[in-house]
Amino acid sequence: MSPTKRSLGASAPLARGALDIPQFYFPTGRPATPERIASTTKRIAEVFGGGSSAALNVEGFMAVTREIVELPQFFNSILFGRIDITNSGKVSAEMFLDYWRAKLERADVSTRAYEVLRQPGRDYLVHEDFRPIMRLILDTHPGLEFLKEAPEFQDRYAETVIYRIFYNVNLRGDRKITLRELKRSDLLEIMAMVDEEEDINKILKYFSYEHFYVVYCKFWELDTDHDFYIDREDLARYGNHALTYRIVDRIFCQVPRRFVSEQEGKMGYEDFVWFILNEEDKSTSLSLEYWFHCVDLDANGEIKVSEMKYFYEEQLHRMECLSQEPVLFEDILCQMSDMIKPKVEGIFTLQDLKACKLSGNFFNILFNLNKFIAFETRDPFLIRQEREDPHLTEWDRFARVEYVRLSMEEEGEDNGGQEVLDDTMDAPF
Repeated sequence: MSPTKRSLGASAPLARGALDIPQFYFPTGRPATPERIASTTKRIAEVFGGGSSAALNVEGFMAVTREIVELPQFFNSILFGRIDITNSGKVSAEMFLDYWRAKLERADVSTRAYEVLRQPGRDYLVHEDFRPIMRLILDTHPGLEFLKEAPEFQDRYAETVIYRIFYNVNLRGDRKITLRELKRSDLLEIMAMVDEEEDINKILKYFSYEHFYVVYCKFWELDTDHDFYIDREDLARYGNHALTYRIVDRIFCQVPRRFVSEQEGKMGYEDFVWFILNEEDKSTSLSLEYWFHCVDLDANGEIKVSEMKYFYEEQLHRMECLSQEPVLFEDILCQMSDMIKPKVEGIFTLQDLKACKLSGNFFNILFNLNKFIAFETRDPFLIRQEREDPHLTEWDRFARVEYVRLSMEEEGEDNGGQEVLDDTMDAPF
């Protein structure tokens, strides 16, 4: 037997210490150091103010939530309820220590939030798990105090925030946020900002009331019969009839995303939130995937010239009807190729589109006439917006402009002595 084969045999001796590899993977979290355990135990004793039998009510427990568990204050009553399983209204130091050591001591902040929110027996979070959080934010946040007189809008605001959270965090789109997804997101960071910032509209991601206002009013404008559903004809009126009927049909065929609406042929409010987030910010991976699936008619992972031409035909017809100077498809194809630079000429893949910062224009050219014209004319207003606020996303800029427009319209109606609807439940603002 050769020396090489002998050295690979099962009986070959191992070098001394070869298996002394320090553990580097801790599925339940890295163990706390003795110093950290001692420090935390001391702080727990100080907060509870006595021995293991000392107890706190839910208000006194706030210091435990914020200082020891390091979660935002609106987790307080939820965490308290997880420990006070008998609903006694008190949590002792001993009870907290048992829960802490079993579930939280080794965990990072995202895992702690996950453990507090999720229901026993589940390894994911659903919409309902976020409702207690939203109720506490609505009840305690100074930036939302004005909503206390409008409970119907509290519910709509909470729903919209939750839909936006799932849109951004639940990348698999199955309405179940896993611990892995939560850790990869910025949700806990944004929640910490909500805890500290009194102006809720400064928290642009997820929680801005102004953003909710824009989404809800845009839905309300389309939902003319106010049954909280919109159909094909309703969506075709979006953005002053900006979208082609062909792309609207693809959306209602549920190609990019299956509707959660229970009404056949109708889009519900949650479905609309997903649509508007994708439509008004085509710079994100999620949005590019959404529209890519719409245009990829044969679902083969490639957008071919024939598919592009199918959608652009309607754009061309609309330009002619509006007496706009038509732009021939051959010119458009050349422009798109120069802009995207696909790896294979005449074939556009999702990877090609994600590699280009201007990919949103690719889709606007095919099915959004207003944005296509704005792109062709290099709208100076849009260019100035981008230069003045480079840190804002396309969605942030859209929401800001629309909020100002909607506010001015409301003021105009008030100043003009417009009749106010008696039934506030039916009014969007």
